[in-house]
Amino acid sequence: MFKSISLGAVCASVLAPCALAQTVPVPVNSVPITVSATRVATPVDQVAAGVTVLTARQMQERGDVTLVDALQGVPGLNVVQSAGPGNAASVFIRGTNSEDVLVLLDGVPVNDPSNANGAFNFGTLSVQDVQRIEVIRGAMSGLYGSGAIGGVIDIITRRGTAGTQASVTAAGGWPAQGQSSASLSGTRGALDYALTGAVDEEAGWDAVPTRMQGLRQNVQDPYRTRLGSLQLGYTFPDDTRVYGILRAQATDSAFPNLAYPLYDDPNDYDYNDNFFSKFGVTTTRLNGRLHSDLFVSWQQNRLFNSNLLDAEDPNQASAHDTYHGTRADTQWNNTLRLPDTATLTQSDLLFGAEYMNDTADDTVNETSFGYPFLETAHGSQHSWSGHLGVQTTWLGRLTLTGALRDDSVSSFGHAITWRAGAVLALPEIDASLKAAVGTGFHAPSLFDLYYVDSYGDRGNPNLRPEYSTSWEIGPEFVIPGFGQSDFADLSATYFWTKARDLIQFVQQPDYSYMEENIGRATLNGVETDFIFHPASWLNAEFTYTYTRAVQNDNGPALLRRPQNTGSVSATIRPVPALSLTPQVQYTGRFADYLYDDSGFPAGTGSSDPGTVVNMNVQYRLDRHFTLFVSGRNILNSHFESPNGLMIPGASVLAGIRAAIE
Repeated sequence: MFKSISLGAVCASVLAPCALAQTVPVPVNSVPITVSATRVATPVDQVAAGVTVLTARQMQERGDVTLVDALQGVPGLNVVQSAGPGNAASVFIRGTNSEDVLVLLDGVPVNDPSNANGAFNFGTLSVQDVQRIEVIRGAMSGLYGSGAIGGVIDIITRRGTAGTQASVTAAGGWPAQGQSSASLSGTRGALDYALTGAVDEEAGWDAVPTRMQGLRQNVQDPYRTRLGSLQLGYTFPDDTRVYGILRAQATDSAFPNLAYPLYDDPNDYDYNDNFFSKFGVTTTRLNGRLHSDLFVSWQQNRLFNSNLLDAEDPNQASAHDTYHGTRADTQWNNTLRLPDTATLTQSDLLFGAEYMNDTADDTVNETSFGYPFLETAHGSQHSWSGHLGVQTTWLGRLTLTGALRDDSVSSFGHAITWRAGAVLALPEIDASLKAAVGTGFHAPSLFDLYYVDSYGDRGNPNLRPEYSTSWEIGPEFVIPGFGQSDFADLSATYFWTKARDLIQFVQQPDYSYMEENIGRATLNGVETDFIFHPASWLNAEFTYTYTRAVQNDNGPALLRRPQNTGSVSATIRPVPALSLTPQVQYTGRFADYLYDDSGFPAGTGSSDPGTVVNMNVQYRLDRHFTLFVSGRNILNSHFESPNGLMIPGASVLAGIRAAIE
């Protein structure tokens, strides 16, 4: 049974005396800085890659609570979540597979080793403790190694800054849902600290599409998540900082059973527990020219899927599945600022090393139609890596970057990847031209290598990594006008990727299946981003992405990669205390596994498009208190992403945020 929510519980447990500070406002005309794109703090307009930076303030203005919320509408991304919050979600960047998106948490790779393909589950992460998210599109294995074929998403959590900031947020809404969070951060002498706690609970929505009238209806799928995070740092007089980060999140969610036929199962639950830790030291030497960071990290992911047998289930399905993955990661990264010359300025040399060890312990125990199915995957894999990079600006006009990396992986050997990019500034026409080329790879997952099941199917310990070659090119125009230095920011990028040695199931002579490197894919398209600042009280952004993702060169379309996606968003401040943030997200037709109106599988085909409209309103009562109302899917779209599961219906959440700084 869905339990009632105590909106003050988190606040009382995290901090007694106070409430939180809002994020420090970022000037409209400032150029975002990215660290993830080159490992050097660089203005986005000087980076030879598609980059989107999402700040805590932007996420707050839009009412984003989960990572899925935050990533909706980013150019070049397609987000697919199976039913509502807390359920499995995948992100496809420029048509690549979801496991080809490398996710970093404070610079540490956090893709799940126990996941069948080594992907990250985007559906379980909350953003209440997140300061910024950097989305880098394009092959980045030359910097970050395995999994960065499509791009990198770096999630950067809050760190204490000068002074003391505190906040408490409490909200409730329709249908039955509630949120509460509390934060405390700041500095005390040489000590910096940031502490966050949050709870989000929802009675849930019925994910079975309304078109399937013959199936059981109105079974709500509840969701609950609890988050706690802590970051502490101490800076010595010589500018050396030691720090530690602890983050834990537990997420419970329910969902229908996509079976034969689809069944609105009230007993199918996932229980996700994630723990992350990072301890390190950063220091600056050589009169500020050499910056070094040494850290160790340990994390674990636990997923338990429980599906009790339901007498009304036509599939007679039950499950008792466990997935447990761990990762230990040690990195040493350095940035050396080189002296300027007559032609080269802002030159940096990057170098570093990494050791990573993954383990997976998976056990699947299920029944369907009275027949048992058992599957296990137990194994480990480690890697040693070294990387070298350079970034410089020639004649103040041409910014050049290069990266080279060697990963030695225990399961197959070496993978050498690289990336090169250039940004040519053309101030005469308020423009720049960006171009990049690089390679990527994805190491076989532990499941791919070692799984076995009761039907004789098995992994393949002789698998090779998946490889890719990518390039991109496109202009960006920053046009002044109407008193704004950046009245319009217009960019368009053509991208192309060729992937080979993709891992697929192949039937063997004994009719069992085994993983082999046989797949190929071609991915290309255009992503556009148009940002307008016609006045100080209005910002608007329009994005459109065309993606062609096919098997081989001209084969069938890859699943869940819509050819056409787009979004419109704005922030409107008619008076200083009031902000209105509407969002419209469009997803075009896409190939998928289809379910007919009776809930039975109907092969593959084209799934219908959908449009989702959100609206968030904030009103600042005074310098300490802000009221907000967040409407999600306010037009009650019945869009199915993926086919057979409907997105959550219309909802409204209202609350208050108290802040002190």
